[in-house]
Amino acid sequence: MTDPLLVDRADGVTTLTLNRPDALNAVDLALKLALLDAFEGLAADRDCRAVVITGAGRAFCVGQDLKEHVESLAGAEMPLDTVVEHFNPLVRRVVGLAKPVVAAVNGMAAGAGASLALLADFRIGGPRTSLLMAFANVGLAGDTGVSWTLPRLVGHAKAVEMLMLAQPVPAPELHRLGLLTRLEDTDEAVLGAAQEFAARLAAGPTVAFGQIKRQLLIGGSGPLDQALNAEAEAQRTAGATDDHRNAVNAFVAKEKPTFTGT
Repeated sequence: MTDPLLVDRADGVTTLTLNRPDALNAVDLALKLALLDAFEGLAADRDCRAVVITGAGRAFCVGQDLKEHVESLAGAEMPLDTVVEHFNPLVRRVVGLAKPVVAAVNGMAAGAGASLALLADFRIGGPRTSLLMAFANVGLAGDTGVSWTLPRLVGHAKAVEMLMLAQPVPAPELHRLGLLTRLEDTDEAVLGAAQEFAARLAAGPTVAFGQIKRQLLIGGSGPLDQALNAEAEAQRTAGATDDHRNAVNAFVAKEKPTFTGT
């Protein structure tokens, strides 16, 4: 049986490849469970300092496997319990991971696949990259965290447009909206560019990166005092690291700092 999720490690970067290319990496139960297990393991993996997530073949991920979903509609009492049982825990693990996450968005990302791409901290795409908030096309609302990520990234009005009209957004528009961090000239360059980008992050102050992610989660929508408290806590944590001390000393000595993630 083919593994639904491939895991590769190099230079502090763990690459997760959704591996159902014949189904355009549609997410079935096996892939959901594999993703949950992978992100749980990465949280405790000290050798992993950044993560790349991508899809095998010509698409990033076209969302929920609708063939599997048709079967659940026929037999399950609550066929969309997968949102609570699988997608919501995955959102929490990806967003809460104290390490940078880069999505190499090769080709189409639709439905929960688009939502998954938006959970990443950075997105790299190519000419064929597109995002489709496909939920309304099958009579559903958004899931996999998109009601939280999308308005934060593009604002309320654009989020309403993308979710209700459910039309593909092509790569140049995604780049203009800031939904793609970088737009490569060719689709073949996307994965390599994402891994190179992640390797640069992995060589950085990863404790500080984790604290930045945490404080932005709080400061992005919370009250001022809560944001200030989060900043103070983040600075206490980052300020106690060897990376901080060594970087300050290197700056004073006019040297380039080396970060170890400790």
